[in-house]
Amino acid sequence: MITFGLLDNLMVLEQIQGINIYLIGMMGAGKSTVGQILANRLSYKFFDTDVLISQVAGQAIPEIFATQGEEEFRNLESQVLSSLCAYQHLVVATGGGVVIKRMNWSYLRHGIIVWLDVPTHCLYERLKGDTTRPLLQHPDPLTRLDNILETRRHLYQQADISIAINEDEKPSEIAEQIITKIPNILKQTESHLN
Repeated sequence: MITFGLLDNLMVLEQIQGINIYLIGMMGAGKSTVGQILANRLSYKFFDTDVLISQVAGQAIPEIFATQGEEEFRNLESQVLSSLCAYQHLVVATGGGVVIKRMNWSYLRHGIIVWLDVPTHCLYERLKGDTTRPLLQHPDPLTRLDNILETRRHLYQQADISIAINEDEKPSEIAEQIITKIPNILKQTESHLN
């Protein structure tokens, strides 16, 4: 297990200079849980786009899907993401489908994009009792998860950082992996600019 001291966190904070971190990945990947830990470690603020969408719409996500449809949900998601990218010092947990709309990538590219890559059998175990996920209201949710991941994989792979997660990893360990990879991404970005 990697353990970070205060000095390590300070070095990363100095290098990152307030750049936002956007967590992408499938529903159930742990973006909100990991995001809160990561924000705490970096002294950043944490936002979950699904929570903000619900607040803006005045409805829960399943209600938005039921009454307004997925397209309207995706439009709200883009509006929320657009608003967030105007700020700094944020860790943002995005919805699993944020990568579908090309416009959203222009917002995500204002920061560091981290893909939490979780195998679908793990996602299924985490989500099998969750009735609040509109896209999982399907006779065979595991196959549905496989299909969704396959259509989005090439988009998720465009992230700056990819974290392959196994079922035994703790959210705090995942957050530490992200912190260790941030300096390398910043160096790559800097070398491309020079």
